[in-house]
Amino acid sequence: MLIALLATLVGTCSNAPSTLDQIIDLGELRVVTRNTPTSYFVGPEGPAGPEFDLVRGFAEDLGVSLVIETVDSVSEILPHLADGKAHMAAAGLSMTDSRRESLDFGHPYNSVDMHLIYKLGTSKPRSIEAVAGRSVEVVAASSHSDMMRSLGQTYPGLEWAENTTDEVDDLLKKVALGEVKFTIADSTEFNIQRHFYPELRVALDLKLDDPIAWAFRKDADQSLLARADDYIISTERSGFLAQVTDRYFGHTEKFDYVGTRAFIRHFESRLPRYRSMFEEAGEAWGVDWRLLAALGYQESHWRSHAVSPTGVRGIMMLTQATADYLDIDDRMDPATSIAGGGRFFARQTERLPDSVDEPDRTWMAMAAYNVGFNHIKDARQIVEWQGGDPDKWVDLREALPLLAQSKWYSRVPYGYARGWEPVLYVNNIRAYYNIINWLTEYEEPADETDGAEGDPALVAQIEK
Repeated sequence: MLIALLATLVGTCSNAPSTLDQIIDLGELRVVTRNTPTSYFVGPEGPAGPEFDLVRGFAEDLGVSLVIETVDSVSEILPHLADGKAHMAAAGLSMTDSRRESLDFGHPYNSVDMHLIYKLGTSKPRSIEAVAGRSVEVVAASSHSDMMRSLGQTYPGLEWAENTTDEVDDLLKKVALGEVKFTIADSTEFNIQRHFYPELRVALDLKLDDPIAWAFRKDADQSLLARADDYIISTERSGFLAQVTDRYFGHTEKFDYVGTRAFIRHFESRLPRYRSMFEEAGEAWGVDWRLLAALGYQESHWRSHAVSPTGVRGIMMLTQATADYLDIDDRMDPATSIAGGGRFFARQTERLPDSVDEPDRTWMAMAAYNVGFNHIKDARQIVEWQGGDPDKWVDLREALPLLAQSKWYSRVPYGYARGWEPVLYVNNIRAYYNIINWLTEYEEPADETDGAEGDPALVAQIEK
C-alpha cells in the first residue's frame, strides 16, 4: 500500500507542467526590467530599448503575449522574481557572484567594460591606490557597489558612498559638475551620457568584458532558461542581436570630411533616379525638395530598400504606424515613401504653434520627424522651466538631450528619449541641405523656386 502511494505521488510530481508549459498555457511572458536607456523606455513609436527588442522577439518565438513590468532599481528585481510577479528579468544585469547566489543566468548576449570615471581637468589616477582618500560614489545594490567592496578588501584605504536614490546618469552628472570625484559606470551607460557631458573621461578600467544576461529565479526547473538560451543563440546566428546592439549602442555617424565626400558621390550616383520624386513630393506638400532630399539621405542614404532592426523601412524610413496613418501600403516603393515622408514632415510643421517662426519651425519639425512630436512638446516644457524661449531652436536643442536624464524625463509626460539624436539629426540635415543647394544653385533662377527655400530667413539661416 505504502509503495503504491509513493509511486502515485512520484508520478503526480513528474507530470507537473514545466515553467515553460505554464507560460504557454497562460499565453503571456511576464518580464521585469528597468526604465533606462540601456534596457527599456517608451519611444515615439511606443516601447523600445535593447532589452525590449530582445524579449519581444522571445515572446513571439514562444507564441505568447509580452507583459512588461518596470522597477526603479536593481534591488527590486529579485523580489519580483521570487514572488512570481515576473518569469524573468531583462535589465542589463551583469553576472556577479552575489547575484548568482539568488539568481540563475542565461547565455550572455552582451558584455560591458566597467569604468572608473573622472572629470577632465582634474587629477587622473594612474592606479586604484591613487583613488584612496578621494570621494567615490556608486549606485547602491549594484555591480558597481560589489566592485568597490571587492576592491576594498585588497585596498583598505578605499572609501566610497553607496547612493540609494540616484541612478548612474545622475552620478555621472555629479562628476561632471565636480560634486563627486569619481563614480563607476558600464561602458554602455558612459557612451550614452558623454554625449552631453563631454568632459567625462575614463580613469581606469576596473573590469573588461563583463557578461550581461537574462536572469531567472533559482529553480530546479530550467525549461524557460533553456528555451531562452536557444533563442539568444539563434539571434546571434541570424544577426538580429548585432542589429539591436548597433541600433542602441552603435556610434553616431559624424558629418566629417570623409562623410562629405561620400555624400557628393551619392548625390551623383544615387539621387538622379529619385530626384523627380523629391521634387513632386516637395511641390505637393510645400516643402523645398532639396530639404526633403537631405532628410531622405539622413534616413537611408537614398537607399530605397533600407530596413532597420525595428522594421522601419524605405527611402524615408517610415514606421509601420506612420505608414498606417498615411494609408501607405508599400513602404519600399520609393515614390510612395518619399511622398509619405513629405506629407509626414509637413504634418509636423503644422502641429507646431503659430508662434514658432522660420527657420526654427523647420528644424523643430525635422526633430519631431526623428524623435516624435510628443518628445518635442516635453522639451519645450523643459525650456520654459529653464527660462528659455521654447519657440527658438537654439534653446530647444539644449533641452532635448535632457530627455535622456532621469532628473528631467521623470517630470515630463512622455518620459525618456534619446534626446541627443534629433540634435545631431538636424545638424546633419542642415549640412546636407547646404551641399545640395551649392550643387544645384545654377540650375534654375532663385525666384522660380517655392516652398521653404523661398523664405529669405530660412535661406539666410541655412547659408550660415
